[in-house]
Amino acid sequence: METSGPAGDEDRRIHLPGTQNLRDLGGYPAAGGGTVRWRTLLRSDALHRLDDAGRAALAQLGLRTVIDLRTDQEVQAAPSALDGTGARTFHVPLFTDEAIRRLPPERAAINRYMIDDCGAAIAEAIGRLGAGGALPGLIHCTAGKDRTGLVAALVLDVIGVPGEFIAADYAMSAAYLDPAAAQAVRRVRAASGVGRWLDLGALGASPQVITTALARVRGQADGAAGYLMQHGLTRPELDRLRRALVDLP
Repeated sequence: METSGPAGDEDRRIHLPGTQNLRDLGGYPAAGGGTVRWRTLLRSDALHRLDDAGRAALAQLGLRTVIDLRTDQEVQAAPSALDGTGARTFHVPLFTDEAIRRLPPERAAINRYMIDDCGAAIAEAIGRLGAGGALPGLIHCTAGKDRTGLVAALVLDVIGVPGEFIAADYAMSAAYLDPAAAQAVRRVRAASGVGRWLDLGALGASPQVITTALARVRGQADGAAGYLMQHGLTRPELDRLRRALVDLP
């Protein structure tokens, strides 16, 4: 379960049975010459396949907060198996089940919808991570790529991680979502009835996707911090998140 290594190293992946795309967001350079703390914020695909060993491993990390971005029907179809980890789960769906059915199965359209119409939910998810004593934390959806990728990107932008590292982090999902993961995503899709959109979770993850998404955020506000404050977070809350996530020299 080691995730040591330089920023961007594939060793940041946590090899945990029952997950395909569990990664540590530590090690990236941040504002002020700082570095994102290892073992403080994780991102993952769904956690319903965790066994006792997987739960024990997460418990060893001292995990306190899990943010589940999936729809109600996804949660019902594949409940997270986190009992015994000591973590508190907050269900913060970025979409309603109705919205996810009517969205076209095009990643650009989905990102536009998340940024333009899901700001309050995104701010709530990030605000939960910034609460006192909330970390170590974990963000996940079904594939751990698009919804999780956007929320993770906004967190990294808030704490001053350069854009090239954010894009590279997003793109790592393409290496980890193998055919077995694609089949798992499709099973959840079929069981939850959320439609074709979930197939995107098993496809590639071009860095340009998240670069374009962050440009859209900047078009609406002064970066991720401004966007999140527009949707309910405060400057002191964002400053607290930075302090919790970043080691300064």
